[in-house]
Amino acid sequence: MDESRTPDVPGPGGDPASPVPPVPRARLGQCARHGLPLVEVPPRTPFTAVARAVWRLMAEARTRELRRVTEAQQALAAAAARPDPVPAVLSRLAAGLGGYVVLWPDGRAAGSPPPAAAGAREALDALLARVGRPGGPATATDQADGWHLAAHALGRHADRQAALGTAAPARSPGDHTVASVAAVLLTLLTAERPAGEQAAALTRLLLGGSPAAALGGPGPWYAVHARGGADPRGLAAALGTVLADPDGPAVRLLTDRDPAPQPGWRLGVSAPAAPDALAVADAQARRALARAEAARASLARHTEPGLAGLVGEAEARAHAEALLGPLSPALRETLRAWLARHGSWDRTAADLGVHRNTVRQRIARTAALLDRDLDDADVRMELWFALRTAADGEAPPAGPPVSG
Repeated sequence: MDESRTPDVPGPGGDPASPVPPVPRARLGQCARHGLPLVEVPPRTPFTAVARAVWRLMAEARTRELRRVTEAQQALAAAAARPDPVPAVLSRLAAGLGGYVVLWPDGRAAGSPPPAAAGAREALDALLARVGRPGGPATATDQADGWHLAAHALGRHADRQAALGTAAPARSPGDHTVASVAAVLLTLLTAERPAGEQAAALTRLLLGGSPAAALGGPGPWYAVHARGGADPRGLAAALGTVLADPDGPAVRLLTDRDPAPQPGWRLGVSAPAAPDALAVADAQARRALARAEAARASLARHTEPGLAGLVGEAEARAHAEALLGPLSPALRETLRAWLARHGSWDRTAADLGVHRNTVRQRIARTAALLDRDLDDADVRMELWFALRTAADGEAPPAGPPVSG
């Protein structure tokens, strides 16, 4: 963006009291061409105020996008329950993406396709053929003539792999999630063998039903993470479940049977969980798999580590929130990094991407808010366990560092 620099606009080191000339038209055109927002603020506005305003706008945009994705998922599930589910799902997806969708190889489509003269159609056909061939990727993306293209593999259709293609002139962060939900529904709806019970359970869940109702029972359930084998479907059958996700760094499964070791696989198994605690069980299974791989064991089960198992989860979380309550997310993140680095200012600053003086200021602010001596080993230990408990309860919100 060297070409966008204009020497007549004061920079951060200019005199804030001097008049600020209007934004040059060339600057406006350059920002529009590169898709960059241009914000004009009054003189003497602190940079921290600008950062807070930008972060608030970003948070509002994420909330709007999350709401849009949720509404789109519910609309897709409702379309899947119609008498003509496949055309209804395709039409709903095309409307949600604001573009064109096609089911390959049977050719059913919805929405407005790219212009015939554009190369986007040929590029989309190439993506569909790529994910449709045996052993092809589960998803693939591309861009052509200003169109954003994606293809998702579905189940087998006759003697070929079916696929869903999408083409849209613009792309939002949640579009991939919306298209993935549509791909799951279309896989169930176009499967060669009936999947009525599974489709009904998925539809109930997407329409706001409880996990217990969708799973068909209170459990207990076991989350399983697995790596090493070549046949995820065979593993799912051996564990007595059809609830398997083979995409990702590990195969993830959900079963109501207590898993046993399986030849060729390393398994991480969660503690028995109720349907409303499956997210916690998933994290337990992930950590158990890491332990199984480190120990070269065929199966590892979740166990409560050390002192954490001596205190009830609810009591530990209540104590952690009471202790850390005065701290902002930025101060919690800094304190955790500082404790993990044994009080090293330089290494903590490198981890957080801030200046070492910023770390010092935040730790001093933390000590003042908590009214604790952070040089005391007992205080550090208590804060460390509190931070771990709070992190296990809910992920800290993402965002730019804010000065404490």
